Amino acid sequence: MTELNTKQEEFAKALFTAYDTNTPLKEDDWKDVVTDDDTAYAVQDEVMKLKGKETAGYKVSLTSKQTQDMFDADSPLYGQQVAERFLQSPADVDLSTLNEPLLEVELAFRAKEDLKPTDSLDDLFHKVTVAGDLELPDARFVDWFPDLGKYNVMSDCAVGGLVVYGEERDADKAFDSVDDAAKVHADLYKDGEKLKDGESSEVLGNPFKSLQWLVKKLDEQGKTFSKGQMVSSGTFVLPPKLTAGEWEVKFDQGFGNVVVNAK
Repeated sequence: MTELNTKQEEFAKALFTAYDTNTPLKEDDWKDVVTDDDTAYAVQDEVMKLKGKETAGYKVSLTSKQTQDMFDADSPLYGQQVAERFLQSPADVDLSTLNEPLLEVELAFRAKEDLKPTDSLDDLFHKVTVAGDLELPDARFVDWFPDLGKYNVMSDCAVGGLVVYGEERDADKAFDSVDDAAKVHADLYKDGEKLKDGESSEVLGNPFKSLQWLVKKLDEQGKTFSKGQMVSSGTFVLPPKLTAGEWEVKFDQGFGNVVVNAK
């Protein structure tokens, strides 16, 4: 286990306070406090301890070359989430409770049993439910996107905000095969006007690869992706800022629509 020094422990406490009070930090005050992946995840773990609640799920970020390049990274990263941060669609979201949220179009998976690092993509296919979702990333820093440093992103639970998910279906009933998970199309609307569209293949070529990456990464850290936990697996589109109004994503392949009413 990575031991945190005094400044890194102060950083974890500051991140928790910013989360708890919705009072953002200035990155310059915490620049270079964390300079490697292991320490960043250790700070994240400490933030989760301070929340005093179980990890209900995860979000995976940097699942496309474009977003990895933006944060000078060469692999995905994950953030832990507590239960109240997962909402069923349609969801009303009070913008005053968030800092500077974005909006991402994703697929969410929930484990029907504990997932193992030895699971193949086909194993995972039979072990999870799947749903369309809108993830609302948000950071505990001022003016954070897209310039927040990677290690501060990781320390800040991968800038986790909210996850709003649609109807869950067994993945092996929603798709004929793992490969079909790479063929989901989605159109994003704001107040009835189409803004963007994207494909699930943007997520590491197939969102199941994002799930598999996470299960293996957690195992490396002595953690398990447990039965009941959910993950928002990576965005189809470069995220716009979340502003007041009705946001709706329309998925094909029977995933229906996911709605966020931001006020």
